[in-house]
Amino acid sequence: MPFANFKVPEKTLTPKQKEEIVTRTTELFVEIYGERARNTTMVLVEEVADGGWGISGNVLTLAMLGGPTPADTNGTSDAGGA
Repeated sequence: MPFANFKVPEKTLTPKQKEEIVTRTTELFVEIYGERARNTTMVLVEEVADGGWGISGNVLTLAMLGGPTPADTNGTSDAGGA
């Protein structure tokens, strides 16, 4: 069973964007493995708490990166998950 795990900063993706990740990733596996992969492909989009990730040994936060997130911009709340 093909499996993809995406870890993203929390509240940076809308439910629609998460759906697109799942759909496009599934299609990628189908391109690689053939149609047989469609029904068994699992895609997990995990949201990591702000400050729970970093680069080069430095913890990063959304505030450090600046600017509004996509979820903030369109007013869509991700409460309840996708």
